[in-house]
Amino acid sequence: MEVLISNRPRGSTGRNTTKGIVNCQYSMAVFSLSSGERKRKPRGDRKSQERSLQLKHAMEAIIHLEIYPRSQIDIYVEALQVDGSEYCTSVNAATLALIDAGIPIKNYAIGCTVTLINNPSSEDEDNTLGRGVLDANYLEECAPGVTLSVVALPNSDSKSKDGLIVVAQGAGQRLHLSQFESLKARVLYGCQDIKTILDHAVRQYLTEQSLPSLFHVALN
Repeated sequence: MEVLISNRPRGSTGRNTTKGIVNCQYSMAVFSLSSGERKRKPRGDRKSQERSLQLKHAMEAIIHLEIYPRSQIDIYVEALQVDGSEYCTSVNAATLALIDAGIPIKNYAIGCTVTLINNPSSEDEDNTLGRGVLDANYLEECAPGVTLSVVALPNSDSKSKDGLIVVAQGAGQRLHLSQFESLKARVLYGCQDIKTILDHAVRQYLTEQSLPSLFHVALN
């Protein structure tokens, strides 16, 4: 995953000038598909446009845009290898890139996937559907079932849908509400585990870069 971030002034466009705006562009390299096929074009297709919009919503929720009036923050994400969970991976990578670029954020935006894989064994079907597979890879996402990509934003919790971005994909399978609630609780635990890993990596990086003052202001 390759991420590029730029912060630049923008002219008056008639929009609210008291806060900055976020522009996101998600793309996939033509050689990125795990199936060995090549994409016809890296960006501009429907999936890339949807991913760009979803990524924008996540980044707008965590960036302190009020301190960037009349400014535009551009975030370019390119997936170099698609091995599953690419949207959630792009959210995690963009969050780390914002921290590295010195863009103040409210908290992490953490993405994680959970996949329901239809088990041919009727004995284990209910157990499999109740658990799901966290952080699914490409083969697991392509299996018959439903994949939920969940992005946990600041103030997210397992008791409500506030602060969550949920993206569902599958071959027309239905998902019962009771299964959704169970999967949501499970994937939020996965998000918490990923946040712990990312937070440790950020703290270690800032310590190695000898930035203790920025470290305490940004993360504490």
